[in-house]
Amino acid sequence: MKLVGMLDSPYVRRVAISLELYGVDFVHQPLSVFSTYAEFSKINPVVKAPTLVLDDGTMLMDSSLILDYFETLAPTDKKLLPHTADALAKDLQVLGLALAACEKTVQIVYEHLLRPAQKLHEPWLDRVTEQLLAAYSLLEKHLAQASGERLNQAALTAAVTWSFTQLKLPSVLKADAFPNLQRHTRLLEQHPAFRKYPIE
Repeated sequence: MKLVGMLDSPYVRRVAISLELYGVDFVHQPLSVFSTYAEFSKINPVVKAPTLVLDDGTMLMDSSLILDYFETLAPTDKKLLPHTADALAKDLQVLGLALAACEKTVQIVYEHLLRPAQKLHEPWLDRVTEQLLAAYSLLEKHLAQASGERLNQAALTAAVTWSFTQLKLPSVLKADAFPNLQRHTRLLEQHPAFRKYPIE
């Protein structure tokens, strides 16, 4: 099977790391939705990263949907989400915050990257930045209470997202204000799966 997309996308990176942890064999094809749009569109006309093409040609899109599929297939000892409802709800809360932070980071990056400076919509940027700070502030509190359990989907997505935000928006999110996120991410970035698929 083939995972299409660049590792500078946190969505692509979380899928690559997760597949590694699931023990799934795949080929990574690093195509950009910008610079290699035409080539990407030949694989997926929607040009959405990540795109995963299964061995039978089935095409999956959206990181969470891709990971739902592999979570279902994974043996019990490799699952990245809890089995009980209470534990799952807690992990999904953290995962939701991490994905919200990821989405808001992307929105800010795209606003600056794709829109002419004279057309930036400051009220929109202020709102999205407020949402980003809220998501990371809540994540910081959750990580302060973390019990050091094994690497799971919530933990890895939080780390992937924080690395992405720090790469793209270091002046918006001051790292020193989020020591738990810093410590958590620094630890996970040393994991073999993270090192195999580093942020670009």
